[in-house]
Amino acid sequence: MISLATINYSEPWWAQILKTLVIFGVGFSLVPVALLLERKLLGRFQNRPGPNRVGVFGSLQPMADIGKLLFKEQFKPRGAIGWLFILAPLISMVAALTTFALVPFSGTPQDILGTKFGFYGLDSDIGLLVFFALSAIGAYGILLGGWSSSSKYSFLGGMRAAAQLISYEAAQALALLGVVMTAGSLSLSEIVEHQGDHLWFVIPQIVGAVIFFVATLAEINRAPFDLLEADSELVAGFMTEYGGGRFALYYVAEYTHLVMAGAMFSTLFLGGWTLPFGIDAPGWVDPFVVLGKTFLIVMLIVWIRASTPRVRYDQLMSFGWKILLPLATLNALVTAIVLVAF
Repeated sequence: MISLATINYSEPWWAQILKTLVIFGVGFSLVPVALLLERKLLGRFQNRPGPNRVGVFGSLQPMADIGKLLFKEQFKPRGAIGWLFILAPLISMVAALTTFALVPFSGTPQDILGTKFGFYGLDSDIGLLVFFALSAIGAYGILLGGWSSSSKYSFLGGMRAAAQLISYEAAQALALLGVVMTAGSLSLSEIVEHQGDHLWFVIPQIVGAVIFFVATLAEINRAPFDLLEADSELVAGFMTEYGGGRFALYYVAEYTHLVMAGAMFSTLFLGGWTLPFGIDAPGWVDPFVVLGKTFLIVMLIVWIRASTPRVRYDQLMSFGWKILLPLATLNALVTAIVLVAF
C-alpha cells in the first residue's frame, strides 16, 4: 500500500485551482443524485411510484425542484436581521461543500495529461480535526438562521440545534478515538491505508462505528433526530421564514451533509477506496469504489427515515448524554487497553 505521505510530488497552482472547481462541481452534482435517490426509495418504501414525470423516469425532478425555488420571490420578514438572514444559509452551504474536499478518493496520484493529480482536495495530517472544525462552522449557519429570522419557531429551532449538535458531537468525536488510536494517525488517507493492510474498522471497531453512525444522523439533522425542523412542533424550525433561493441553499447544504455522512463513514470504517478480499483494482477505479460505498450508506439513512418515527426532544437528549457518550468513552478505554496489552 502506497502512503500519500511518502509520495514526493507537487501539483502546479493551476492544478490545485482545477481540483477546487472539480470538487465543488462534483459536490453540487451529487446533491440532485442524492435527492432523486431518496425520493425514489421513499416512494418504494411507501408503496408509491415516486417522481416519474419530469425527465426519463423522473431523473430531472431535482433540477425542476431547485429551479422552482430559485425563481420564487426572495422574502425577508419585518424585523429580521438582514445581513445575517442572508449570510446564514451561505455559511451552511459553503461549510458543507468545503468538507467534501477532505474525502480521499484514491491513494495513488494519477497521471492526467502529463501532470500528477491526487484524488483529494486536502490531505492534512490533522484531517479529522479539520472535519470537526468545518462541521462546527456549518452549525453556525443553522443557529444564525434561526436567530436572525425574528420568529419564535425559528429561534426555538436554532436553540435546539445548539443543544443537539453539542450533545452528539461529543459522542461522535469519542467514537473515533478507537479508530485514531488503532491507525496511529489523524490523517484520513492514512486511516484508509491502515484498513487496506488490516481489517476494515467496521469489524474491530463495530461499537464505535454504530455510535458514530447514530451521532452523525443527529449531526446532519436526519430522522429520527430531525428535531431542528420538526413540522409537527416548529412549522419548519430554523428554516420557517426562508423561501426561494435562500431556502434552496439550506436544501443543498442538507443533502451535501447527507452525502458527506456516507463518504466519511465509508472512509473511516469501510476502507475508503480499498476493496474487500485483497482485490487490487486500478487507481482510476478508486473514486467509484468510494462513491459506491457512500451511496450505500445514503440508502441506509433513507431507509431509517422511512421506517422510524421522530423521537421526543427529552428522549433525544437523554439518548445522547446517557447512552451514546458513556458507550463511546467505554469503547475508547477498551481500545486503549487492548492496544497496550497486545
